[in-house]
Amino acid sequence: MLASFLAGALLVGRTALAREPSALSRALLGDNVLEVENQTYSHNVSSCPGYTLTGLKESKNGVTAALTLAGPACNAFGQDISNLTLEVTYDTKERLHVNIYDTAKAQFTIPSSVVELSSGSKHASLKGSSDLVFNYESSPFAFWITRRSAPHSQPVFDTRVSSLPQTPIAPVIATDNSTALDRFPLVFEDQFLQLTSSLPLDANVYGLGEVVASSGFRRDVGANGSRGTIQTMWARDIADPVDENEYGIHPFYMEHRYDTTTNKSQSHGVFLFSAAGSDILLLTPSSSNVSLIEYRLLGGTLDFYFFSGPTPQSVVEQYGALVGLPTWQPYWGFGFHLCRWGYTSVNDTREQVQRMREANIPLETMWNDIDLYHAYRDFTSDPVSFPGEDMRAFIRELAKNHQHYIPIVDAAVPHLTNDTDVYDPYTRGVEFDVWIKSPDGSEYIGNVWPGYTVFPDWFAKNMGSVWTEALSNWSKAGIEFSGIWLDMNEASSFCVGSCGTGADLSNTSVPFILPGKPGNLVTNFPEGYNAFVWGPSGNYSINGTLTYGNDDGPANGTPSLTKRGLGAAGLDDADLLAPPYTIHNGFGALSEHALATNATHANGLVELDTHNLWGLMEEKATHAALLSLHPGKRPFIISRSTFASAGKWTGHWLGDNFANWTYMHYNIQGALQFQLFQIPFVGADTCGFNDNTDEELCNRWMQLSAFMPFYRNHNILGAISQEPYRWDSVAEASRIAIAVRYSLLPYWYTLFAAASTKGTPPVRALFFEFPDEPELFGIDAQFLIGRDILVTPVLAPNATTVDGIFPGRGSVVWRDWYTHEAVNATAGAPTTLAAPLGHINVHVRDGAAILLHAQPGYTTTETRAGPYALLVALDKHGHASGTAYVDDGESVPPTPSTTLAFAARGGALSVSSVGNFAIAQKLDTITVLGVGSERPHAIKANGAAVKEGQVEFDARVGKVVLKGLGLDLNKGVSVSWA
Repeated sequence: MLASFLAGALLVGRTALAREPSALSRALLGDNVLEVENQTYSHNVSSCPGYTLTGLKESKNGVTAALTLAGPACNAFGQDISNLTLEVTYDTKERLHVNIYDTAKAQFTIPSSVVELSSGSKHASLKGSSDLVFNYESSPFAFWITRRSAPHSQPVFDTRVSSLPQTPIAPVIATDNSTALDRFPLVFEDQFLQLTSSLPLDANVYGLGEVVASSGFRRDVGANGSRGTIQTMWARDIADPVDENEYGIHPFYMEHRYDTTTNKSQSHGVFLFSAAGSDILLLTPSSSNVSLIEYRLLGGTLDFYFFSGPTPQSVVEQYGALVGLPTWQPYWGFGFHLCRWGYTSVNDTREQVQRMREANIPLETMWNDIDLYHAYRDFTSDPVSFPGEDMRAFIRELAKNHQHYIPIVDAAVPHLTNDTDVYDPYTRGVEFDVWIKSPDGSEYIGNVWPGYTVFPDWFAKNMGSVWTEALSNWSKAGIEFSGIWLDMNEASSFCVGSCGTGADLSNTSVPFILPGKPGNLVTNFPEGYNAFVWGPSGNYSINGTLTYGNDDGPANGTPSLTKRGLGAAGLDDADLLAPPYTIHNGFGALSEHALATNATHANGLVELDTHNLWGLMEEKATHAALLSLHPGKRPFIISRSTFASAGKWTGHWLGDNFANWTYMHYNIQGALQFQLFQIPFVGADTCGFNDNTDEELCNRWMQLSAFMPFYRNHNILGAISQEPYRWDSVAEASRIAIAVRYSLLPYWYTLFAAASTKGTPPVRALFFEFPDEPELFGIDAQFLIGRDILVTPVLAPNATTVDGIFPGRGSVVWRDWYTHEAVNATAGAPTTLAAPLGHINVHVRDGAAILLHAQPGYTTTETRAGPYALLVALDKHGHASGTAYVDDGESVPPTPSTTLAFAARGGALSVSSVGNFAIAQKLDTITVLGVGSERPHAIKANGAAVKEGQVEFDARVGKVVLKGLGLDLNKGVSVSWA
């Protein structure tokens, strides 16, 4: 939270250090490092010799070989490592593993205790049946991956120099000399690794995050005069910057290739399993006939996994099979959540709940930001404004009304300020020795909200038990949370280095002015709203005059662990704090606004190697703690910093965004990114976190977010209030959108069951479902929920229409959600749709059979208690199908469950039920679309005639509605019409 108004970045020049071979080089690599006395790094890879492959050995499910430095060391940004090992493993039919590591195993690799990857079957037959094939050249060593099914097509991944542009190449990004491409050798040094692969010209690349990309969901590879991409992998506390590194680290991408000869597409995926700080470049040199991806790492190894797809959806599933599938979300997590930084007391917080109820805007979960804390300390509540017993009473009131409560937990734990200070979480951590250390063994003391702080060392043996105890004691003290919100977990510190060492620990101030206070007022509004003319209300209209783009004002002129090596831990401080290669960290120095890279963990590892893992390890510990505190119940966690596999433990919000229209659009690409990363439960701070929102933006955004997995409204201290009841139009738009969302909850829940069991993405880019339509490859202003629901939001101010494309090129009938009318869409091109303020366009795909809640209630519990409805949209053949997964919505699987299958064809609908969960609610209503203009006769349900009074027919739409059916979903159901 709130990196946006902190001190400016400390920029570090790209300078080299002359030094002896590092302590790591001497102690761990010995003769494997080529020593050069008083070496000054060249910062140029043009003389790097690459490697020669020898000693190739066939294994049961792959090959191994030695790689030896092929000439004199270049020492571009470190000491060349002379002996490497290549291991190639055919893990599954769809997954190929290529691992290049130092033979001495001294470089840092991610311990399996942190991320446990699936090993796959590794059956011997896979060498001859896998769709991916490993190919290589021995000298200089290079490799390329092809498809067995298309051996002559451009390789999936290709490091051969002959496949890359001719070098040397002047800076591809003219303003950045580091984008000069000297040569493309394999470089493997103790503090610098480089590997380059060609890509098809202007390749369709998605992923490599977390990022707010100006190019959208489809990444900019630098073709057609565009800039290209430098994606830096270094977790960073910063308010959603554009085209820079931020909270999460996900070195995984999917590429989607379209064959203009066959008009067919195939997708594949590439994952670099590394936590190293790094730059990943997507570039297209001028006049080149290929684009390229280049990896530049500050350490670690080159541990690649390739996924064959061939569909976008299967690539995501295959990645999930490796890193782990998403955690099961509780049903209540899909409700509407409300928060802000600035609820000053329990009474203020309670008032929001009351006013939401009075406005009849459903509220599932109430949150508190750091206002809750006593002196900004984790695991506390302020004894005056949030007394523990008052909070307990408030939270139990929520629970009585089937609502929930979530507090924030920041990463940093306050240090005691003096000898009389009492704060058990810190004291217990000292007792069990669980705080991160400085290199001299003393506590590493940073500065965050409570003043001077220490930081949990997730590698320490007892850290998990100390963390669980702190959460348990907090709950016993009155904060009886339903879930936990993890923030600042990159991890963030407001000073550089252990600034609290020797400092006055009683100084608990932060080194900047809080937002909303004199000197840091929140004055910005969305595009088109002039607060100097119209005042701070943010209203869509004032005294009947529209405010958008109107600078004249109203008429009267007034407004109303296992490890292979210690990695960089053996290096001297100069290497740890300023590696010779400087990645494009947005703050400059790696230790700026973060833990210093020489901070030391219990097992001797250092922050330079483990920085990107901190948030993931906190999520794992919190997930385990919640399982301990709420046995058998699904943990609900929302976290900011994430790494590969984090979806097994947490959901994610897209961080500290801004209240403007551009960031509402970015909301969609963020959600799509995290579907790739197997963290599907994701959403943005609705209406915007930083700056002031306004009525029109909040109206549109509340409706957009109703179709996102995680749905929360949240904003910054000092900004105008933006709860949805604040404006009548926003309240009405919210009621409409939430009613649609809650009716769709069985569909959402089924999609997330598929995510948790197979890795199938619930939210999809349009080309995920229509992969052979190139006009869809760059679209991120629309999205699909599952296969069947198309959402086309308004993303610009002062609009009454919106343009949207309807996939299928005329072969698919899309029907309006609200009216059920078929859209007369332009095939393969945008269609203009009416979109008055308060309306979001939603369409249903033909062939869908979707189970719905017939009577959306105020909470998900009340909604689930009501009957079901079924929406059947027949395709041109009269067919439709779908499934629904049902369980109790809160128990950790395996738990009793039932899967319903719906199939319609030939004027008949069947519902089958498989499982052991008893479904209490009846199927009350069935709506069938596409039945034609003649009224059906002889309508039967389970063989009995449906009474005339239970049937509604709309000839214009071709719709029949059957009501009051009361069908038992635990048994087979049949319905027919003729």
